[in-house]
Amino acid sequence: MTAASYIDLLISDCDGVLIDSEIVAERMVRQALGKLVPLHELELVLHGTFGLQARDILARVEAHFGIKLDESFIRDLYQSTATRIHDDAQPIAGARAAYMAIDLPLAVASNSHLSGIVHSLQRCELTERIDSGIFSAEHVPRPKPAPDVYLLAAKTNGVAPARCLVIEDSTTGVTAALTAGMRVIGFLGASHIPPEHGETLRQLGVEHVIGHMDELPALVERLRREPLKDVLR
Repeated sequence: MTAASYIDLLISDCDGVLIDSEIVAERMVRQALGKLVPLHELELVLHGTFGLQARDILARVEAHFGIKLDESFIRDLYQSTATRIHDDAQPIAGARAAYMAIDLPLAVASNSHLSGIVHSLQRCELTERIDSGIFSAEHVPRPKPAPDVYLLAAKTNGVAPARCLVIEDSTTGVTAALTAGMRVIGFLGASHIPPEHGETLRQLGVEHVIGHMDELPALVERLRREPLKDVLR
């Protein structure tokens, strides 16, 4: 007799979980804005903003420094960042093997544009593995940290949020998934992750954190056999 599974849908973030793109985006934003504002102060403003949409990061910079960025500057930054990510971002080590080893329906939910997600999945050779849909900020009224994109993924697949397991790297994404009522594993293996980030995610309510994708299949298998009441803190 097959053991019961308490997880019906696995949902993965994209940037920082499947593709190591956040470090590329951070570098581009820092270089561009560092020409306009003091770099040491900019570093403090940008700390912990990965996972947010670019428009929200730029709005935070504008508010902090009391400036208004030109539309042409923003447009050029978006275009140059997208190009650099397209050309330079590498798949997260072990991601393909890990997701291929997990016997659960898999969806992707991301704050990135759909075209960028599709390219990242192609680069990671995971396109065929995503059998339960790609959900982007373009599909919902509010991006992460709102829960909308995760709730849409669950609803589309006819799965209760409590029976979804999410893999996330950012506080923005973790907040979105937890607000949606889902269980979350924090991934700490991307290049942009600071040393203290694991504790930050645990304080938000993440069940477990992993530092490498090699750890994911066994952890997912264990969690899917544990009733929700047994893992709540």
